[in-house]
Amino acid sequence: MRNCMITFRSVTPAQRAEEALRRAGVECALQRTPKWMEEKGCGYSVRLSCQDVMVAAVLLRQGGIPFRKAYAIGDNGSPEELRL
Repeated sequence: MRNCMITFRSVTPAQRAEEALRRAGVECALQRTPKWMEEKGCGYSVRLSCQDVMVAAVLLRQGGIPFRKAYAIGDNGSPEELRL
């Protein structure tokens, strides 16, 4: 199973996202976004399975929860930005 991350500007929308996704049955975990991955440095993200990332984006948009970007994390740990 490949992991993906959806990034947020601050902890509050990330917490709201985690709660909304879990309520919808999407397994996820809140975490700090690695500094080398975010240009502004103060981000949080939700880690989830890549097979759930499209559903998660739809749920977040429907719930009015703004997110920044989504990334697939490669086997070597490098992120690849996804277009949602």
